[in-house]
Amino acid sequence: VAAAELFEAIAGEASRRIREFDSQNMANTVWAFACIGWEQSQLFRALASAIAEDNGDLNETGKSQLYAVALYFQTAWPDQDFPLSGRLESLRSAYTKCERRQSQLQDDVSSLLAEMGWKHNSEHETVEGFSLDLADPESKRAMEVDGPSHYLQDASTGDYIENGATRFKSRLLRSFGWKVAHVAFFDWDDASESDRRQLLVKKLACIGVDDAQGGDREAAAPESAGAVLPPTPEEEKPPLPDSTPLPSSETVATTL
Repeated sequence: VAAAELFEAIAGEASRRIREFDSQNMANTVWAFACIGWEQSQLFRALASAIAEDNGDLNETGKSQLYAVALYFQTAWPDQDFPLSGRLESLRSAYTKCERRQSQLQDDVSSLLAEMGWKHNSEHETVEGFSLDLADPESKRAMEVDGPSHYLQDASTGDYIENGATRFKSRLLRSFGWKVAHVAFFDWDDASESDRRQLLVKKLACIGVDDAQGGDREAAAPESAGAVLPPTPEEEKPPLPDSTPLPSSETVATTL
């Protein structure tokens, strides 16, 4: 069965049998549909409304899932009200708690990036509540350091595949204007110092940082067309453009 047909069938069945679910079941279901980028708001509204009416117990994972769903709903249907808007403070609190997991791998990547000249903050919390492993808030560029929990492994080939939660977070971050690269544990653990540096150079290039000093590709691009002349030794690199001020957390909450 094709994935689209499978989810169509599940969505139809879930809508018909919604009263048979408890709040946690509904949170799991609506989060799964948000992870795949489901494009029909009716299911989200129906499940979220049922959760609001049920007022049943949700664990911290369920609350965290619903906050991510609320963010997705905001970006997908900005002209519609999310049925659980009255609980956003509680949902966000659970989400931010679940997000913070600093590891030795993250510390090692951060140390080498700092040595290479990329200035960043560790465990930066965005205005929406995302926790970013390593981030430059002004330019909205980030590096996520992903351990085994971020992947599924193909039993036949041994290949690693990003899981749904990791892809969902990346998609949400992009929708809020972030450029994000991922450093995977399997690319890092057995690599030499030289290979690790080359890996990070590539990852920085993915988010528009071209040189070891954290230069910005967009800022360095000439405004006029034509050949690019090399700078003379006396010339300084142009400054980074001013970033657009981020909205307050109250603004985000009220727009969900």
